[in-house]
Amino acid sequence: MTHLPQEIIRRKRDGGMLEAEQIHSFIEGLTSGRVSEGQAASFAMAVFFRGLTVPERVALTQAMTRSGEVLQWDLPGPVLDKHSTGGVGDTISLALAPAVAACGGYVPMISGRGLGHTGGTLDKLDSIPGYVSQPDIDTFRRITREIGCAIIGQTADLAPADKRLYSIRDVTGTVESIDLITASILSKKLAAGLQGLVMDVKFGSGAFMGNAADARALAESLVLVANGAGLPTSALLTDMNQPLASAAGNAVEVAYIVDYLTGHRREARFHEVNVELCAEMLVLGGLSGSIVEARARIEDAIASGKAAEVFQRMVVALGGPADLLERPERHLGAAPVIRPVHADRTGIVQATATRDVGLAVVALGGGRTRPQDPVDHAVGLTDLAEIGAVIDRERPLGVVHARSEEAAEAAARVVRAAYALGEERVVPGPLILERIGAVS
Repeated sequence: MTHLPQEIIRRKRDGGMLEAEQIHSFIEGLTSGRVSEGQAASFAMAVFFRGLTVPERVALTQAMTRSGEVLQWDLPGPVLDKHSTGGVGDTISLALAPAVAACGGYVPMISGRGLGHTGGTLDKLDSIPGYVSQPDIDTFRRITREIGCAIIGQTADLAPADKRLYSIRDVTGTVESIDLITASILSKKLAAGLQGLVMDVKFGSGAFMGNAADARALAESLVLVANGAGLPTSALLTDMNQPLASAAGNAVEVAYIVDYLTGHRREARFHEVNVELCAEMLVLGGLSGSIVEARARIEDAIASGKAAEVFQRMVVALGGPADLLERPERHLGAAPVIRPVHADRTGIVQATATRDVGLAVVALGGGRTRPQDPVDHAVGLTDLAEIGAVIDRERPLGVVHARSEEAAEAAARVVRAAYALGEERVVPGPLILERIGAVS
């Protein structure tokens, strides 16, 4: 039965609860064009102000999932994935997917591009020469089956209703609705045919959710709706009050991952988040009987070089160079101006305005403020100081990689302003605040 879009909008506007059939009718109309952009905007605004119940969120998520192709897998292991709500220096996906694959999981990861102050996994992969980040579905299936993981961009075949609704939300001030965020994230994950999902929901100065309470509300919504839609899901609340890695950009983050996987440099904060997310995935997928056992398996996959081997095979299968791990400097673009950012005074890092650090990368050309903006993959920041670090003449706040001296100086000013220095010793809060609906 087809329901009139205006009646559905009116009912939600007045605070009524929508039936699953009404929601499916509206989303089908959005996909076919029967529902206009004005009606979609009105629906989004009604949801923004009135909210959705958990059954309504489940129905909306399922309707958006079914608006396009839903992948089916016939693999000898569980199909698993991770999704992050975004941050600065958060390049976990490039380490996590091969590590889980090395332990018997299959990770068909569909990632996005950066917008605003957060980096996008797809932009990072595009800094690898030859890497085809948006292959056809058959290639995506084949590489996932043969190698264990494939990280690509969203195709037009998966959850097209989400793509249309998001573009409307983006220009109508309704992006921040937890109900609509939940349906947007999960519809793409359900369309990927997953059997387990771990959400990395971030809070802090570099996250979209500035405080832990808002992050917790989003995490609870995601876990409730995903499980209600038949996808076993847990979430970790993780700290984004400082960049997760000491590198922020595109090629510089790929270089960071090469160092991480090959053991040249393995920073404790990044490693902890990666291991915990991977371990959650292994337990969700039935590959380990406990988190303790899962952590040990992931640690071994990384330390032994198995994860690095899977990563290299994935890069080659998607068109990248066969010696990326051995000779990253040969393939990853380098900025012509590279110089340290020294603070105006000595002191101990007390706090970081992480969003501003991300915006410094955007200003260098390493991010975008509009979807159509080009990205300079070579620029960015490295060696970023952690909270608690002692800053003096020898230890800079970070290193700028820029296209020009003027751009480098502008970024340096932003970085200096983003770091608060003081005399007191500082111990950062817990990196992983809690688990929501977590396995044990």
